[in-house]
Amino acid sequence: MSRYTGPSWKVSRRLGISLSGTGKELEKRPYAPGQHGPNQRKKLSEYGLQLQEKQKLRHMFGMTERQFKNVFNKASKLKGLHGENFMILLETRLDNLVYRLGLARTRRGARQLVNHGHILVDGKRVDIPSYSVKPGQTISLREKSQNLAVVAEAIEVNNFVPDYLSFDADKKEGTFVRLPERSELSADIQEQLIVEFYSR
Repeated sequence: MSRYTGPSWKVSRRLGISLSGTGKELEKRPYAPGQHGPNQRKKLSEYGLQLQEKQKLRHMFGMTERQFKNVFNKASKLKGLHGENFMILLETRLDNLVYRLGLARTRRGARQLVNHGHILVDGKRVDIPSYSVKPGQTISLREKSQNLAVVAEAIEVNNFVPDYLSFDADKKEGTFVRLPERSELSADIQEQLIVEFYSR
């Protein structure tokens, strides 16, 4: 199964969450797409709620179902709460941290930067978006990519870098200081519903 490349705004409206993180998708039409969008009064079953929550998180990170399930299974082998560990593992993906540092305006843009070989981890080029970054590692742009207009624009509009990251805008370089805590991650996601979904 290949990665979803269709219209992300429609998915955002259907799930009721801004997948890009900008909120633009829901500004004009904060309801599901389609002819009956504004008037839908569909009450979701318990399974429907669990599925919707899983789809929210999966589309947020732009992952295939297989990738998503693999990370979920990996989280089950760690100590602590399964759902929290899962969220933290997703947060340590390289494309996500590039986005969090403000080097790209969206996760899709961050994935493209990584795929095209613009990103270095501890000085070595890494072009795998799902690469798991360890605390203490440094993320930077390679020398030839320092003057990319999309990166300069993203840094200019970004006004927030999470506490678990440190960022030097002049050097365009950031460090993954520590693993994030659940309180620092998306409050829109109820990870317990995802655990219940996969435990069926």
